Parts: sequence; structure tokens; C-alpha cells
Amino acid sequence: MLESLRRIVQEVNNAGDLEQALSIIVQRVKQAVGADVCSVYLNDYDNHRHVLHATEGLRQDAVGRVRLELGRGLIGLVSERAEPINLDDAANHPRYECIIDTGEERYHGFLGAPIIQNRKVLGVLVLRQRWRRHFGEDEVTFVMTLASQLAGAITFARTSGELARLQDDGIPQRFLPGLAASPGIGLGQAVVVYPPADLDAVPDRRPEDPEIEAEDFRRAVREVAGDLDRFAGRAQVHLRVEDMALFDAWRLMLESDTLIDGTLSRIRAGNWAPGALRETIAEHARVFDAMDDAYLRERATDVRDLGRCILMYLQNRAGAPIQYPPRTILVGDEISAMQIADVPREKLAGVVSTTGSGSSHVGILARGMGVPAAMGVSDLPVGRVEGREMVVDGYRGRVYVSPGPAVRSEYQRLAEDDAALTSELQALSHLPAETTDGYLIPLYLNTGLVSESRPLGIEESAGVGLYRTELPFIVRDSFPSEAAQMTNYRHVLELFAPRPVTIRTLDIGGDKPLPYFPMHEANPFLGWRGIRITLDHPEIFLTQVRAVLRAAIGLDNLQLLLPMVSTVGEVDDALLLIRRAHDELLEEGYQVRMPPVGVMIEVPAAVYQAEALARRVDFLSVGTNDLTQYLLAVDRNNPHVAKLYNEYHPAVLRALLQILTGARLHGKEVSVCGEMAGDPLATFLLLGMGVHSLSMGAGSLLRVKKVIRSISRARAREVLKVALQCEDAGSVRRLLLDALETVGLGGLVRPGR
Repeated sequence: MLESLRRIVQEVNNAGDLEQALSIIVQRVKQAVGADVCSVYLNDYDNHRHVLHATEGLRQDAVGRVRLELGRGLIGLVSERAEPINLDDAANHPRYECIIDTGEERYHGFLGAPIIQNRKVLGVLVLRQRWRRHFGEDEVTFVMTLASQLAGAITFARTSGELARLQDDGIPQRFLPGLAASPGIGLGQAVVVYPPADLDAVPDRRPEDPEIEAEDFRRAVREVAGDLDRFAGRAQVHLRVEDMALFDAWRLMLESDTLIDGTLSRIRAGNWAPGALRETIAEHARVFDAMDDAYLRERATDVRDLGRCILMYLQNRAGAPIQYPPRTILVGDEISAMQIADVPREKLAGVVSTTGSGSSHVGILARGMGVPAAMGVSDLPVGRVEGREMVVDGYRGRVYVSPGPAVRSEYQRLAEDDAALTSELQALSHLPAETTDGYLIPLYLNTGLVSESRPLGIEESAGVGLYRTELPFIVRDSFPSEAAQMTNYRHVLELFAPRPVTIRTLDIGGDKPLPYFPMHEANPFLGWRGIRITLDHPEIFLTQVRAVLRAAIGLDNLQLLLPMVSTVGEVDDALLLIRRAHDELLEEGYQVRMPPVGVMIEVPAAVYQAEALARRVDFLSVGTNDLTQYLLAVDRNNPHVAKLYNEYHPAVLRALLQILTGARLHGKEVSVCGEMAGDPLATFLLLGMGVHSLSMGAGSLLRVKKVIRSISRARAREVLKVALQCEDAGSVRRLLLDALETVGLGGLVRPGR
């Protein structure tokens, strides 16, 4: 039965439309289970009925004509319970209703399985048997699995309008949900892109001449580097200088020791170039895949993209040029930055990916280019949308396929409003982030891309509030030397001087292992990471601190930040090591200065010891992403529980207040970094609480500044006071939306003005 399941799933996925998918299901399931009848009823909630849409075994003329009132009969019971119902004699059940038009009165055995998507029952898959039959447990599981396969096809059919065409009176059009990655509204025609080569299909093979294989690999790397340079040259016409940092990051990954030396070593060990490349890319990508940090995990896609590009040249395959329509919506399962750069900017209207998030290079590049983007649109059947009209709502991560006139007209209006808002925001460039009653709150930048020449947002930010130091460690085959680290830190410190740069010490371990420093833990979320690992390995910590202190000589704009702190003892030990590194450098003749040192508050234990921590350090920085996850016990990257992740939860708000209270007792400042700091809605709360500065991604700077310059601190305190009386996150969000609408800024978080 497992092989039957695999074949049916493959056929359904390859179906050209919903009608074909339903036909495949009813035919194949009837045959595989040995039932006399297989049918599919879909729920039409707008017209309050269950409609027979496909059958194998009942009268074909009943399809589309047989309609049960919603909730009636055994079909209605399966929908209500949202679980399978298995009866050996359905006619004796009190909810049974005989439908003469179908010819089903001759059947006794009944198995109904709900078709569910995002907690909503879309329909029922039904099996019938002439004689009494209680279907076996493996048969029930088989049917439930196939019902889940139908859910995606039905959702897409609703969105595309296909289901409306199959019904007499139609239904309202719906959207496909995803993750908001780049704000804006995009209307255009879908162009589907796909990986240029299949790394996973490459076999191992012994090379006839390893030296020739090695040279072929080096040549392919040079070709890809040339492509990157050409794409960068084309993109720089439309991107700011700082946005071009993404191409620098790609070049560094391409030329990294891990990629080059790793592949050459495997070639020398007896594998041909494509096979050696496959293993190297897989090993490198696994490191990123295992990480909890969404930004770092997205780098696995970048590594695989590079591997495919190199493989394309190894296989001597040149991609055929794509003809892009005037308003292109680029669509794919995994879209690379190079594929985006290949589209002429004046033709690129939007980006849609079934995977990824706003932290992927694609999302970052889309924001830098001002292109609306939705990521993680998992219900989108990419193979069936080529050439279709599409709307991308980058504010809410929504995608409409083949929108009707009403939807198209409304989004056209919203796009015009959005263009006007973007123009208004640009007028805020270089103006202070100051409230209407004169309170100034600096807006800093979160950064840390590999070898950024000029990070995104450099000109607009007041400095760097969080500089991640992990990536230069991850792309190497060994720990970087003190000199190599110093060069990297010096670059960013010089770039922002005299503005402050807060450098977070190495935050690896647990879910972020290094390729050359492996660790395996049952629960990496609560494992050996951050300050815990660097204190256990003081030689790593001291080398990094020495490099940072040396990099700041003559600039004096350095601040150090300690991650994943959960006890005051960790802070005491870290401060001793920092002073030791400082004193050693002075003895060696370096004119270093002791920088301000801060602590990241990202675990509940640190919240309750905020006062004790503030007594020991110079400032506190709240990592709202991890703090929310730990407070709510929710992995926001887990689709089963991600909806429970909410930074407006009353517990999160009260934790922030407790941190500020503890810091205030010792006159220490508190910064907030993470998604909450870059959310225009949360600006009311953070400003009202008295947070001293905010640190965020470059794309959020002007939007948050707009809110700050439109309200008074007194008004923010009023909103906060009401928010603290709310008992759930939904109530807090509605309050903040109303507050934003009141000052005419609802368009910052939704389409329209």
C-alpha cells in the first residue's frame, strides 16, 4: 500500500488542474482499497452546502448536482468532527441520509475522511462498500494521507478561481498565505524559475585524472565569479551602494576555504568534480540547516544556489535566456539572488517563493530593490502558475493567482497609494528620529553579513546596535586568527565611526555548530551555546576580544555585547576575561581602551536578574526574538506552533517592563533589537516604556522613524497603559492598529493609506 500511496501522490502533484486531481484520487483510491465507490464532497461555506465534485462508482450525472445542506448526513458529521468516521453499516447510523440521485442506497460500508488545510475542513473523501465492511487501520491511514494531499490542490483552486468555474454560482476569491518579506504591492505575470542543475542527482565516480577534474572545478568557480560580477554590475544601476553588499557576501562564500579546499580534497581522495562538489555543498549546507537563527539558517539556500551554479558549468550547461514580460512576478520553490538580478529592474514587479523567509538573501535583496516579496507560500503549486496573472501583497505575505476584476482593481489602487507612501518615507532620510514632544530615540542597525563592504542602511542609522560575528567563523575550515578577525572588525568600526558599533561576541554552539568544532545535542535550544561555550573555551573568547579591542584603537566607537547570559556568574567571568585581554594588550604596547560592555537579555532568567546584571555592565540589549520563544515555549520556525509566537503577548510586555525597571535602578540604558524593534506597531509600546534605542534591519528604519516623528511620548505612554490591561496578544495588536490608524499611518503595516 505504501507504493500505491507514493504513485498516487505523485500523480496528484502532477495533475494539471483540480478536476484532474479529483479524478485521479477517486479512481486510484477505489482501486487500491478495493472499495466499490470513492467520492469527494467539497464544502461550499458561502452557500452553506456540501457539493459532490467527483466520484468513481456512483452516477456521473450526480457530480455537481448533488448538494447537501452544510452539516447534514454523514458527510456533515465528518466535517463537524474533523476526523474520520468508519462504519460497517452506515444506513443504521442516526445521521445517515439516503441520496437517491447518486444510487448509493445499495451500499453499507462507509469510511469518510476530512480534507483539512490550516484547521479548516475543505471537504470529505468518502469510500463505500456494498456489503458490511469495517475498513482496516492501515486503510484509514492511507485515505487520510491522500485527503491531506488534496487540501493543497483545493486551496489553490479556490484562490485561482478554478473552483468557481467548476461551480454554477462561484465563490469569492481567496489568497494563498505566506510570510511578508518585502513590503509593497506587486501586480504582474508569473515567470517560474527553477534550479539550473540538480546536485542531488550527481553520482559518485572515480576520476580518470584528478588534476583535470580539479582544474575543471577551478574553471567553473571562475565562471560563476564572473557571472556574479556581471550581475552586480547590472544591479548597481538600481541599487544603493550599501545594498550591493549581498554580492560581496556571495563572492566570499564562493571563494571560501570550505568550498574550494573541501571540494579539491574530495577530488584528490578519489571522486570526480561533480561528486566532490555535491558532498562539499551538502556538508556546508547542513551546518546552516541545523541552526535555530532564521537569518543564519537561510544561508543554506545560498550555499546550495552556489553549488548548482558551479555544477551547471561543470556540466557545460548554459541557461537559455528567459523572456521577461513588462511586469514580471518571479516565482519559484527556491529563488536565488542571481535569478532576481537576472531580471531587468524595470520589469521586476514582485517575488514569490514557496520556501524561505524575510531573512533570506532573496528577501534582503528584494527589500533593497524596493520589490514586493512573499516567502514561504507553501500552498502554491509552482508548476501550474507560469504565465498567469498574479498579485503579491508584500505587507501581509499574501498571493492571489488569476485575481478577478474586483481584486485586481482594489490592489491597483493600493499600489498607487503605496507608491505615494514610499515617496513620503524617502523624505525622512537624514532627519532625526524625534517625537513631536522633542524626545530623541536613536535607531541603530542590525548587521553581520559576511564581509559586507557597506551594510544596508549605513547612511540612515545612528550606528550598529547588533553586529553578529558568527558568519566569518562559519565559512572557514578553522578558527580565524586574531589578525584575520581584527581586519574584519576594523572594517566595520571604521565604516561607522564615530557612530557606535555594538559587536556581539561569538554566539555559536548547540544549534549553530562550526564545521570544524562539531557538537551533537539532544536539545540544542537549551544547550551549549553563546557565552556558555566561550567561557568553557576561554582561548576562543580571549582571541576574539583581543581582536576587537585592537580593531578599535584610535576609533573608540566600540561596544561589546555578551549573548545568551543566564547567570550573573557568567557575566563576572566574562568581564574578568575582557579585562585580562585588555591588560595583556597594554603590556604588549597596544593603546587599547576598555569599551562599554553590555548583556543580551534573551532568556527568562536574565529578565528576573535584570537589576543584578545592570549593576555589573554598562547597558542591556533585549533580543526579543529569543526572549519571546523562551517565554512562550514556542519555536516560531515550527509550522505546528508558529502561530502561538507573538511578541505582543502580555507576558512579553511585562518582561520588557521588568528589564527596564531593573536597569533604571542603576541608571543603565536599554536597547531593543530583533523584529519587535523594527515593527511600526510595537513603536508605541517601546517608546512608552522608555526604551533608550532601537536596533533593526535596514528596511524598517524609515517606517519606524515615521511613527516616532508622528506621535508624542505622552501618547505612547497612554497606549502602553491600555495595552497592559489587555489579557491576550490579539487585543494588544488591535489596540496598536487603532492607534496607528488614528495618526494616519495604517499604511505602514498594511496596504493602502
